[in-house]
Amino acid sequence: MIFLVAGVVKTYFFVYNKRVRQINHNGRNGCMYRIVSKKPLNPTVTQMEIEAPLVANKALPGQFIILRVDEDGERIPLTVAGVDKTRGTVKIIFQIVGATTERLNHKNEGEYISDFVGPLGVPTHTEGVKKVCIVGGGVGCAIAMPVAQAFHEQGAEVTSIIGFRNKDLLILEDEFRACSDKLIVMTDDGSYARHGNVTVPLKEMLEAGERFDLIITIGPLIMMKFVTLTAKPFNVPVTVSMNPIMVDGTGMCGGCRLTLVQDGKRVTKFACVDGPDFNGYEVDFDEAMSRGRMYFDYERHAHEETCNLFKHA
Repeated sequence: MIFLVAGVVKTYFFVYNKRVRQINHNGRNGCMYRIVSKKPLNPTVTQMEIEAPLVANKALPGQFIILRVDEDGERIPLTVAGVDKTRGTVKIIFQIVGATTERLNHKNEGEYISDFVGPLGVPTHTEGVKKVCIVGGGVGCAIAMPVAQAFHEQGAEVTSIIGFRNKDLLILEDEFRACSDKLIVMTDDGSYARHGNVTVPLKEMLEAGERFDLIITIGPLIMMKFVTLTAKPFNVPVTVSMNPIMVDGTGMCGGCRLTLVQDGKRVTKFACVDGPDFNGYEVDFDEAMSRGRMYFDYERHAHEETCNLFKHA
């Protein structure tokens, strides 16, 4: 039985890879996607623009893509951080934490990546929201920024709270300022702007009587958990953007499963097809954090191994 399952999985991914190439073939340089621009945002976070006109024409805030740096690489999901339909480009922002992001960061403008599949996932719901609070943490701000821009463009009043461990890790402040009626920047160590985490100003505003139609929080799981707990006594709807381990992005592998508690019952959902946005009050954050730590040691080892390969190249 084990060999049968392994064979089915191997066959599935062979067919999946072949189909990806058929879908994404753009007639130039095989299936490759050109890196139009590359810019470091801080020592560990990089922004790229990828030439992918079909994705750029369809992608909406909150959706994501799955890419492979080369044909032998693993698939990683990255949120669409912006599109330029005229130029046919998609902006991605990634943190260098594992082997694949290390390999991707060694690519330069004018070079190519192998696969760029999307848009995937359900877009963030923005219609009918008049007053929204966007709470972003760390590299999660790259996901939160296009969502804030979408609300701003439709005329909603946008309050943005963005938090980082220190000043050196700050990203996208100018972009948030341009699309926010009010922007609050927090650093854990007080090296820039306000000292503290993102829940501090959120709680202050809610206790002062500030009312939002919706709070959207995007960042580390522990941050989203406590943003949700902060908002709960005030009965403000909270949307969280989940980022579990993901393989194919179509709901078939099951790697991105989450547990929600709905009407007292535990329900399984898949972040790639049911999300990535979910009702924060329903998410089992403790289980999600436990699952997220499963491959931490492996990822760190793979990153170190890849770094060493580049050093000796």
